[in-house]
Amino acid sequence: MKNPWLPLVAEGYNCFACAPSNPHGLKMEFWEDGDDVVSLWHPSPDYEGWLGTLHGGIQSTLIDEIGGWWIGRKLQTSAMTTNLNVKFRKPVPSSPDTTIELRCRMKEQKRAFVIMEVTLSIEGQVYTLAELTYYCFSKETAINDFRFQPFELEEE
Repeated sequence: MKNPWLPLVAEGYNCFACAPSNPHGLKMEFWEDGDDVVSLWHPSPDYEGWLGTLHGGIQSTLIDEIGGWWIGRKLQTSAMTTNLNVKFRKPVPSSPDTTIELRCRMKEQKRAFVIMEVTLSIEGQVYTLAELTYYCFSKETAINDFRFQPFELEEE
């Protein structure tokens, strides 16, 4: 998916999770896979909690960010996280040789609230599971108050 915020780099776009120019950021990228949004990410010892282990706060950031991108792409609006329930099942290695797959899918929608499930997996094994609830803003509010940009796909 195209990063819709890149034209705003000169205006201060510096998201910790997805800005490619943030020197301390996670530099996440995203793809569509049917109804899911997916991100592949390589950890670093810079983001450790315990020795050799990815910090739980970084895991939560990865999870929250992919949920926001799901909303942006699939619903074409902005949203606010209202609940983030994370279950850490196993320690996630912080080695750059590790490829983490994050996968986000919608479970249900109730009016302006969207409930999603995100898995953080390594080689097909789930290490962390989360349920997220987002409050979705109207498209008018997203554009006028949050400078929402359409989420489009890269040309192949």
